[in-house]
Amino acid sequence: MKLQYDLPEFEKQYTYSGTDLGAVWSEDATRFRVWAPLADAVTVMLYEKGDGNCLIAQIPMTADTCGTWIAMASGNLNGVYYTYLVRFGDQAAEACDPYARTTGINGRRAMILDFESTNPAGWDTDTDPHAGRPITDAIIYELHVRDLSMYESSGILNKGKFLGLIEPDTKTPNGVPTGLSHMKALGITHVHILPMYDFGSVDERDPTQFNWGYDPENFNAPEGSYATDPYNGAVRVKELKQMVKGLHDNGISVVMDVVYNHVYHAEDFCFNRIVPGYFSRPDSNGSFCGNDTATERTMVRKYIIDSVKYWADEYHIDAFRFDLVGLIDVQTIQAVMDAVHASHPHVLFYGEGWTMPTHPIKDLSLTIQQNAHMVPDFAFFSDNFRDMLRGTVLEENARGFVSGALNMENEVQNCYMARNGWSNEPTQSIQYGSCHDNRTLFDQLRITAPHRDPIAMNKLSAALTLTSQGIPFFQAGEEFLRTKNGCDNSYNQPDSINSLKWRTLEQPECADMLRYYKGLIALRKAYPQLRLPTAEAISRCVSPVATGMPNTAAFLIDGSLFSFFNANDEAVQMQLPEGKWNVLVNGKKAGTQVLETVSGSVCVAPISAMVLVKT
Repeated sequence: MKLQYDLPEFEKQYTYSGTDLGAVWSEDATRFRVWAPLADAVTVMLYEKGDGNCLIAQIPMTADTCGTWIAMASGNLNGVYYTYLVRFGDQAAEACDPYARTTGINGRRAMILDFESTNPAGWDTDTDPHAGRPITDAIIYELHVRDLSMYESSGILNKGKFLGLIEPDTKTPNGVPTGLSHMKALGITHVHILPMYDFGSVDERDPTQFNWGYDPENFNAPEGSYATDPYNGAVRVKELKQMVKGLHDNGISVVMDVVYNHVYHAEDFCFNRIVPGYFSRPDSNGSFCGNDTATERTMVRKYIIDSVKYWADEYHIDAFRFDLVGLIDVQTIQAVMDAVHASHPHVLFYGEGWTMPTHPIKDLSLTIQQNAHMVPDFAFFSDNFRDMLRGTVLEENARGFVSGALNMENEVQNCYMARNGWSNEPTQSIQYGSCHDNRTLFDQLRITAPHRDPIAMNKLSAALTLTSQGIPFFQAGEEFLRTKNGCDNSYNQPDSINSLKWRTLEQPECADMLRYYKGLIALRKAYPQLRLPTAEAISRCVSPVATGMPNTAAFLIDGSLFSFFNANDEAVQMQLPEGKWNVLVNGKKAGTQVLETVSGSVCVAPISAMVLVKT
């Protein structure tokens, strides 16, 4: 069958281009359409609940155009659950609808729903608070839903839930702001939320289970463990919309982490149960998760396009981060962006463009860093920047510029100016030192450079990240020395490892680090020279300055800003360009307030940054 799928005759006969796949509800009737080109018979199975023996009715479907099957059920079926029973000769498989938009417990059955009834007040006028701003204006904060609220002293009532992200004025027992209040005060523009679609690695009935969620079960349905009632498919939809609306109302745009490159279990995935093996590349495991998605197949590509557009339409998602996008072909990614931008022109796209050992069925170009020119509106995580900063993640004890690696001056210059080799456009470079993968920044620095001041290194890392050209990105908690006790892969570790420990902000060094990050973010927002939108503007405005000293780097920006980075264990004396300069950032403080005025030369502390503005 797998070979048959890839014949031109199959694609010609069985490519369906309509927009009505799934269940389309109205008060009078619900219409079903499923793509099952090889089935001998298909039946809609209606259930009272999302689990258990509660079958209501069986509705035979009729073969229709392009390999689809259709059926209609009269009456108002809002809240009814359903599956498809697909027969191949004497074999049968029951599966959730691949186009399920919400589900019952653990995603086993799709749910018919009046989606308009789930819209929060003001949903019709809800908008991205940063719509139309260049992507280089974004400051992205990566967050797991549970991590924000599960700490016992977070002050957040809806622990581990969508609603926990939007509780106002939450504090620790000693009055330290947490959650939404913390994010607002920090000054980030976008919160990147780790997978919040329905994933398969946790039992939604068990509130203690943790997983990052990079294991898709139902791509178009919200994850039930983040809802206050995982048994009711309407609740997860309503509360996710409330979360998006609440973040928008507080000036924060929402990034959705999407994982179309593989599924939880290929054999059990609903699409593959209905069309055996179609969704996955044969004998391909570049994701290292057991399977790779066959994005080159026409109806898989359509599915991904439809899915991303659906999240933008129904949930007002402002940006999408693609996990392992290097496994997806550029034609699919470009088609996704074209489809979304047709109605949402300001939605942002970025992802992981690593080269992976996948085996596409057709000869095609994959969305890897080296093909960045083929998708100019798509940004990529810069491992160049990450490795320059902290050392490669491929070696356990590797160091970077900040942690004492030598002869890194050229790398610092190129990374600071968003010149990666694979792209020189700042709009394509996500500049980061830490994300959910690998150790936290603080853990990495103190483990690989145990004899250096870890707080000074963290501040120097932050200064490089938040004043460089490109798009700054950091993991939640990095701004107050987040640790996972050295764990380098906490995807299924308990909340005791993963949760944000808000009470550490009562410690002077953590509170000081938070002030430093706030100051750097305010500085970046105040000076557009730090977020130039094109490579041409960077070449014209940003000039590396020779320091004559090892392990240092300096830049003159638009003739008015001067940034200097000292990774040495001792202070250095740096000659300044002509004129008087106000110091805005040094090794202790950062922001838009003048710390001192200097001229001629200035002493820069060990392992620190200095940013000055000309008077």
